[in-house]
Amino acid sequence: MSVVAIGPRQHPPGRANRVRVVRPRTTPTLTITVDLAAGSMSPRLNRLLELLGEIAESGEGRLSPGDVAGRATVDDPNSVRISIGPRTVRHGDRKIPLTRIEYDLLLFLAERPRRVFTRLQLLSSVWGYDHAVARTVDVHVRRLRAKLGADTPLLTTVHGVGYRLADDARVTIEP
Repeated sequence: MSVVAIGPRQHPPGRANRVRVVRPRTTPTLTITVDLAAGSMSPRLNRLLELLGEIAESGEGRLSPGDVAGRATVDDPNSVRISIGPRTVRHGDRKIPLTRIEYDLLLFLAERPRRVFTRLQLLSSVWGYDHAVARTVDVHVRRLRAKLGADTPLLTTVHGVGYRLADDARVTIEP
């Protein structure tokens, strides 16, 4: 079961470079309860849970324990769990040995689903510099795909632009 409490927006939409101020909510909230049946979720339900997670991450809502972040706790062989504290990645029940850059690249894209990043943006954000050859990103993406296996399409190439997390990627980020 997933429960999300969402208050009204605190900032008008469209204000560029705004500073997010977290204030205690004194206004009414909306609580959404989603009963998750055993088995696989439909793409629409998965998308709804992702959106609710994004709302919570933005500070506009709050997720209760055991909800969106815990939905992939069922042993799904295609799920990928990224543990931030120990910097580990598990694919199903096996641990995937990743280099520092591979881990950072995967985490960066997983934290920003449905956004496409150019090679130069990835070099700047993940590597911390943008004076390397842009094809360096291609090499790391290829190695990451090889380590995760062909049965787990996690990273999508957007031809002529760059890379993003696949729409149907089952990725859970754990503290």
